[in-house]
Amino acid sequence: MPHVVVVGAGQAGASLVAKLRAVGFEGQITLIGAEKVPPYQRPPLSKAYLLGEMAEERLYLRPAEFYADQDITLRLDTRVTGIDSAAQTVTLSDGETLAYDELALTVGAHPRTLPAAIGGMLDGVLAVRDLSDADAMAPAFTAGKRVLIIGGGYIGLEAAAVASKLGLQVTLVEMADRILQRVAAPQTSDYFRTLHKSHGVDVREGVGLDRLLGDDHVTGAILTDGTELAIDFAVVGVGITPATILAESAGVDVGNGITTDSHGRTSDPHIWAAGDCASCLFGGQTIRLESVGNAIDQAEAVAVNIAGGDQPYKPKPWFWSDQYDCKLQIAGLNIGYTDVHVRMGDAPGVQSNWYYKGDTLLAVDAMNDPRNYMIGKRLIEAGRSPDPALITDPATDMKALLKP
Repeated sequence: MPHVVVVGAGQAGASLVAKLRAVGFEGQITLIGAEKVPPYQRPPLSKAYLLGEMAEERLYLRPAEFYADQDITLRLDTRVTGIDSAAQTVTLSDGETLAYDELALTVGAHPRTLPAAIGGMLDGVLAVRDLSDADAMAPAFTAGKRVLIIGGGYIGLEAAAVASKLGLQVTLVEMADRILQRVAAPQTSDYFRTLHKSHGVDVREGVGLDRLLGDDHVTGAILTDGTELAIDFAVVGVGITPATILAESAGVDVGNGITTDSHGRTSDPHIWAAGDCASCLFGGQTIRLESVGNAIDQAEAVAVNIAGGDQPYKPKPWFWSDQYDCKLQIAGLNIGYTDVHVRMGDAPGVQSNWYYKGDTLLAVDAMNDPRNYMIGKRLIEAGRSPDPALITDPATDMKALLKP
């Protein structure tokens, strides 16, 4: 009986094993996770869970008994310490060796940390990537405390929103010229800068961290402009790094993450990869998509192919972020955009920014505008690009753009 071993019990790993059973795979399945809890959602960790609005059990993707019911062996609190690709075995942290016929790596990514030389290892310097991070962070989020958020990407902005809502004094620094510079247009940056400032967040752009201060626990920070801040703790949100060490140890090709072909297979014919750790092909480029949608869709395609199918993975990028009472929804990828066309909504705070490369619609950022998000998503996936003049005209019936 064939044995599929899946390393990494996050969104991608959980989706992969469930899909294997759904498509009729009858062999043995083992899902190995380093954490002590069943696979769970990560996005709410920096939002609803940290705010105390979601219990731990509601994070779980499926009830723990699902895995037993589906004859899936779930090995929690267990790490894979090595892969012998020639022998087709994995070695576990308890010394046990498991043989596999097909191996899938869904090991995710790690938050980037600050160097110890500038105080990155001090107590009170926090990052949020998993449940234990969020649990460790929660006691610090107490009204009146002073927090420095390092990084003006979505993780940093979400942490700032939670801290502000809980009554903390929040300073956010972004070394680039503007927040969200790497991922969004100036118009989207402007929207979220205004939003955060309206909630009392001190947003400082073009200013980085020089070093953190303190003996054991962080007590302050010196910024690159010479400003010194007194703080109670810091949250680091400066991006993530794909977890590739296991793949490298197995001799698998690694570039921007674990390199995969259009079916999710690595350079080793019996090793597959999906999720934040893995690359994929999109628009003739090799990219990595750090999103729940990609983790699910790529993992499910890999499952179909492991089970003997022939399903190329064709990404349909979408993302979201919750900050205060704003829901940002993003469809498509704005890589290479040349123009941004703004459609204002009929209520305060409602706006959508439409990215074009020449005459081609690439992506949409929709703020509190779910209807235009869905219209944009459908247009992008259909390869259709309306005249930008129609997008910006408030009189345009946007649904009519979907008609043939």
